[in-house]
Amino acid sequence: MEFDIVIVGAGPAGLAAAIHLKQLAEKTGKDLSVLVIEKGSEVGAHILSGVVVDPIGLNALLPDWQEDAERPLKTQVNEDTFLFLTETKAQALPNALMPKLMGNHGNFIGSLGEVTRYLAAKAEALGVEIYPGFAGTELLLDENGTVVGVATGDMGIGKDGSHKSDYTRGVELRARYTLLAEGARGSLSKQAIARFGLDKGREPQKYGIGFKELWEVQPQHFHAGRVQHTLGWPLDRDTGGGSFLYHFGENLVAVGFVVHLNYSNPTLFPFGEFQKFKTHPEIRKTFEGAKRLSYGARALTEGGWQSVPKLTFPGGALIGCAAGFINVPRIKGSHNAILSGMEAAKAIVDLWESTAPEAATPEAAPAELSAYENGWRTSAIGRDLYPVRNMKPLWSRYGTPLGIMLGGMDLWTQTLFNTSFFGTLPHGKPDYACLKPLAEVTPKTYPKPDGVLTFDRLSSVFVSNTHHAEDQPCHLRLTDADIPVKDNLPVYGEPARLYCPAAVYEIVYADEETKKDPRFVINAQNCVHCKTCDIKDPAQNINWVPPEGGGGPNYPNM
Repeated sequence: MEFDIVIVGAGPAGLAAAIHLKQLAEKTGKDLSVLVIEKGSEVGAHILSGVVVDPIGLNALLPDWQEDAERPLKTQVNEDTFLFLTETKAQALPNALMPKLMGNHGNFIGSLGEVTRYLAAKAEALGVEIYPGFAGTELLLDENGTVVGVATGDMGIGKDGSHKSDYTRGVELRARYTLLAEGARGSLSKQAIARFGLDKGREPQKYGIGFKELWEVQPQHFHAGRVQHTLGWPLDRDTGGGSFLYHFGENLVAVGFVVHLNYSNPTLFPFGEFQKFKTHPEIRKTFEGAKRLSYGARALTEGGWQSVPKLTFPGGALIGCAAGFINVPRIKGSHNAILSGMEAAKAIVDLWESTAPEAATPEAAPAELSAYENGWRTSAIGRDLYPVRNMKPLWSRYGTPLGIMLGGMDLWTQTLFNTSFFGTLPHGKPDYACLKPLAEVTPKTYPKPDGVLTFDRLSSVFVSNTHHAEDQPCHLRLTDADIPVKDNLPVYGEPARLYCPAAVYEIVYADEETKKDPRFVINAQNCVHCKTCDIKDPAQNINWVPPEGGGGPNYPNM
């Protein structure tokens, strides 16, 4: 099938690009065919975010969205608090100490899944085709190495590689331009970055693992429009991360926790840290008599300004979190995702306009979208990311108390004087290289969940509505099947058992008492597509590839 533009991923970036392409084409009198493919069973099924939305992106894309009766965001922030937690106490940090860019007044609380469904309806009304349940698995290249589209994965293949009765061949989706909007650590984005050397001269991308639960709370504990962030307990001073509680809708509270994936202790259990956080006296009172509705987890990009790869390659570009446009201290990226989709769309249409008609045929090699690559640092995206560029390196280098203090000072000097004493700091090692051997750390332990406020991973995966066809090839590919037991287990205790938020990986022994004959087991059916294993495995031995389209979580409103 042939299109003018194929977009991989129906998140904010991909849908914004599709909408803006149609908007600009209409203005210029062109008829562009635009296709968006989405590996989730429906638009929004794999979308997970806090979310507090800076409306700058939506305002630019759909200026009248706030007057729309069907708008997805209806709760505006009216209370903004920041707490530093110790084990038993919570110290409020004065808002006056926070630079203006850290404030949330004027932003909206809601569900990013609902935002994408709203954007999908707008895109389809403009003539965009959207194919949910189709996973892009391969970049299509011509004889010159130019990307000319993507192929979707075959369906109906058994674990043994045989074709089942429902076997369906994948489809080649060919396009003049291909936009990759897969989110953090997307499989095709990973291929494009490696093939075209897009990360050359950039700092390593940094990541966090984000957890989220949605609760229906008692009315007396609900405060519409309240935004609360915390730092500190239960994380130690050398482990970065923090939390959020957002009150929105009808007695809904989104609670989330982020652990930076450059942590060093291989016995750290990020999911356990999240559950432990909820037991803090200041936090648990919100959930008295409440009901947990859903759970999810997702990796997020944290490298920011220094780690954004080259955005363009022959035949396409990276947009949204595939490019790494999250503002870490603000815990926001959807606004930049939308803006990046719009910038890429404008670059495409401008090139179409400026190209001689005879050169604009499908047979001609498409010009690289250099305006998008050259312009983002001076755009609203760059203006958002540049002032916070040192927060993550300072946090990583000096730990939470001192690192946050230095980061805050750096934000103020840039706010007041438009300069930084630190310049632009490097990130250093990639996250997978940060683990210490077991012999060098103090093992961490975690309390058992109570099933009321705190939960185990399997019951959490259940409320994520995760489903995969079990008779299919494992989508978590090991480069060397011996490494988990031969190397990772004795040195690190096989950290995949702990960093995975869905209990996908486990070590099983033939004899549990003597711990003889360990075996590495992959429960791929549990996978919530967070990509943490692809990021954090110390041997870089796990390659996450898309399973059959439509598999994975089915988040209703995350």
